[in-house]
Amino acid sequence: MKTREQLKILLLQIRDGDQVRREEHISFAAYCGVTPEQIEILNVFDTPDFPATAADDYDALLVGGASEADVLKPEQFRFIEGCQGLIKHCGETGKPVFASCFGFQLAILALGGEILHKDVGFEMGSIPITLADAAISDPLYHDTPDQFAAVSVHRQYAETLPQCCQLLAYTDQCVHSFKLKGKPFWAFQFHPEVDKATLIERLTFYKSHYTDGDGQLERVLNAAVETPESNVLVRKFVDRVLLGS
Repeated sequence: MKTREQLKILLLQIRDGDQVRREEHISFAAYCGVTPEQIEILNVFDTPDFPATAADDYDALLVGGASEADVLKPEQFRFIEGCQGLIKHCGETGKPVFASCFGFQLAILALGGEILHKDVGFEMGSIPITLADAAISDPLYHDTPDQFAAVSVHRQYAETLPQCCQLLAYTDQCVHSFKLKGKPFWAFQFHPEVDKATLIERLTFYKSHYTDGDGQLERVLNAAVETPESNVLVRKFVDRVLLGS
């Protein structure tokens, strides 16, 4: 088993803006408990064509969120097919995967599921997440309290899971987390790598994309809370799955 300092992780990044690229990279590194240099980046806006084997030489694959892309528009974003191919390959080969938000949606599609879309009334801000029965024995969730707070901002969502997936968490609106059965593969519709401070920064940056103006933005940000039980899931993935501790 490797030490923490020996880990080499690939981040499949679907970010176009420089500010959010840097912020996502730093956030994942901080919550993983590794240095940014240990996380190499495959950004699909820079490299839209890549093999399904791109993560084979890494200890794990992280998949981040996206605000400039739409998982339901592969004809517009040609890298979506490649992302699904990489995620599916990791699932088939047992490569550890931690997929957040857009990564969750890519994983649902890669595994044969369906993603839906909402123009209004979608989740935005920090919200309570309900644990499913299977979370009691899950390596990441077994010591997570029910109704824990997490950052969630998304128009696309899943109502159901492919048969190969085990439900771990949800809200009244949608599925929020699953594990690929028999594999070290977890996906989260919420953002475990994003805390309250980062939510405020990111939602302010993308306010024209997600809100109808400063009034709605202010209401969402005023209602935001800290999300420690969500954020620690990233560290649990590294500690319990990659390091076996």
